[in-house]
Amino acid sequence: MKEAQVTSGLTISLDGFAAGHNQSFEKPFGDHFDASLLDRWMFSEPEKHKHKKEIEGILDADAFIMGSNMFGPKDRREKTTWKGWWGDNPPYHAPVFVLSHFARPSIKMQGGTVFHFITDGIDSALEKAKEAAGSQHVKIMGGASTVNQYLAAGLIDELWLHIVPVTVGTGMRLFEGVPNIKLEAIEQSGSSVVTHIKYKVLK
Repeated sequence: MKEAQVTSGLTISLDGFAAGHNQSFEKPFGDHFDASLLDRWMFSEPEKHKHKKEIEGILDADAFIMGSNMFGPKDRREKTTWKGWWGDNPPYHAPVFVLSHFARPSIKMQGGTVFHFITDGIDSALEKAKEAAGSQHVKIMGGASTVNQYLAAGLIDELWLHIVPVTVGTGMRLFEGVPNIKLEAIEQSGSSVVTHIKYKVLK
C-alpha cells in the first residue's frame, strides 16, 4: 500500500509570522495580531473566488494533526465542555489528532470529525494519523510551533505557504528552530493580496 503523504499549509506574513503571543479565547490569534490582514484572501469578496483551489486545498486530507493552541486556548482546552472553535460540525470531517499535555477521551462531532488527544508526541500522532488516512494525505494544520516541530524532524513532504504582503514583527514564527531546511518550489500562484507557493521538502 502506498504510504500517506504528509503535507502542511500555513498563511504567514512577509516576515514569517502566523499568530501573535498570548493566544486566548478573547484573542484567538494573540496580542497585537490582526488576523483579518492574513485571512482576507480566504473570506473577502471577490478574493475567495480567485483562490478557490487553495481554499479547498486547506482541507484536502483524510486525517489531520493540530497543536493544542489550534484546538483551543489554554484556559479552556482542558475542560471537558470545550470541543473546539468550530461548533458542532467542524470542517474536517475526518480524524483529527490533537497534540496535548492533557489526556481526555476522543470527541465525536457531526459530519465525521473525531478529535483524538495525543499525549506522547509528534511521532505518535503522525503514526496514528497515517494509519487513519491509509494511502491518502495527512495534513499538519498548525499552528506554527507544531509545523516547526514536524519540519525540524523531517516529517513533512510538501509545504504550501500562503504569503501575505504585510509585516507583523513579533509572534509565532514559521521556521523558528528549523535549521538547514531545503525547499523546492513546485507550484506558484496568487494575487495582489497573497502569494501561494507549494514547496517540496527536500530530504
